[in-house]
Amino acid sequence: MKRPIAIGLGCDRGTPAATLVWALVEALCSCGAALADVAAVASIDLKADEPGLLELARWQGWTIRFYPAAELATVPVPHPSETVRKYTGTPSVSEAAALLAAGAGMDQLIVEKLRYRGPDGRNATVSIARIPT
Repeated sequence: MKRPIAIGLGCDRGTPAATLVWALVEALCSCGAALADVAAVASIDLKADEPGLLELARWQGWTIRFYPAAELATVPVPHPSETVRKYTGTPSVSEAAALLAAGAGMDQLIVEKLRYRGPDGRNATVSIARIPT
């Protein structure tokens, strides 16, 4: 492992695991990281029962940490969204979740809110933060 990273994931309700995988692969490639570098994965607690997220976690052997919206909302992020706040109660899911899971500040965010729309029309967002050593 080059340097451990934390992944923050967000998605539309009903997003299949395949769409999440493609979004994740694109995000990892964009920063030169690999699946083996992933040490933490997180999302919002509203997604704790999301089948696609749970399938991805099972496939990789990951435990996903789910944060409440109120905790995610306290994290400064470069791309807050009022639309996301309207539906989730926080202006950021993937960026804030990655930073919380990494225990890091914004300066460690190496992939900012990569948006991916799958062939199924579902949207996923992935953010990646370095975990300070």
